Amino acid sequence: MRIFDGNVSGNSAPAELDGDGRFVLPRKVFVPAYMKAFEEGVLQQRAARAVESLRSCRVCPRDCEIDRFNNKIGVCKSGRRARVASAFPHFGEEDCLRGWNGSGTIFFGWCNLRCVFCQNFETSQRGEGTEVTAGELACIMLDLQDIGCHNINFVTPEHVVPQILEALLIAVERGLRLPLVYNTSAYDSLESIRLLWDAEHCRKYLVASDYAEAARAVIAAMHSQVGELKVDEQGLALRGVLVRHLVMPGLLDDTREITRWIATTLSRDTYVNVMDQYYPAYKAETEPRFAQINRPLRGIEFEQAVDHARSVGLWRLDKRWRHVIPHGRPVWLPSMSAREQEEACVNAN
Repeated sequence: MRIFDGNVSGNSAPAELDGDGRFVLPRKVFVPAYMKAFEEGVLQQRAARAVESLRSCRVCPRDCEIDRFNNKIGVCKSGRRARVASAFPHFGEEDCLRGWNGSGTIFFGWCNLRCVFCQNFETSQRGEGTEVTAGELACIMLDLQDIGCHNINFVTPEHVVPQILEALLIAVERGLRLPLVYNTSAYDSLESIRLLWDAEHCRKYLVASDYAEAARAVIAAMHSQVGELKVDEQGLALRGVLVRHLVMPGLLDDTREITRWIATTLSRDTYVNVMDQYYPAYKAETEPRFAQINRPLRGIEFEQAVDHARSVGLWRLDKRWRHVIPHGRPVWLPSMSAREQEEACVNAN
């Protein structure tokens, strides 16, 4: 797959992405779904309902029923406000997301999973970042739009869906029009989506024994809502589902079952990034009980994973992952001075 430079004429997307025109949604007719919901008053209702749900939180499958509205803390360690670790144009995402100006990523602090191999554990498990108001979060979205990012990419959003909806209202009122990327681990509640691992592996490595069941239900619900990944004439994602599968060392049986489920339950036209970026991190690197995954992924294992995907009929495969993840200048970091943050968000509240 080639990198798009933004200066090409005609259709520059590879066949596995646009299906020779089959999966193209013309940019001139694209309108983000949240715009219609906003204009009809639906987004306002959903945001209000979501925020109110924090009083007895069931935002994810943990079903803690903690009063996060009043800053009580459950498994995700998040209260009334979302915690943001950073926000910047990301050039390490799939080509259809990063384009030539970058994907406008917002990395949320904390997580509702406890993956022992997490490569971002400083953010997900140690809570790197700072709490932000709805107005500040809206400002971050608008700043990413202003510098030319192709989309707003919410990373690890499962536990802060109400806060995102609350901020989205403000951002839309102030001119947000970009596609939204819900960059999730898929450990969401079906209610959050409406507003695939072996069970033992889920219990051991993700500390969520119901992960496979929850993820399958949520991904299927997403697919039923938005369908196959659609791109514009230059191959930039506009709508639809993109599935990432992280290939794990010694767990190719899981890969076989996951790819079969995608092909048979979703569609053989599902766009799948078969990811080779695994390396042992966090507890997988230090605790003997995780010795099975305390090694890098071997090249032969990755090729076997790709072969498994193809054998079940999946053909829209993105097989390239970038081990060096460059990014543009951040628009928001906790290390920014209070004055810098105030100036950046002067009109947000």
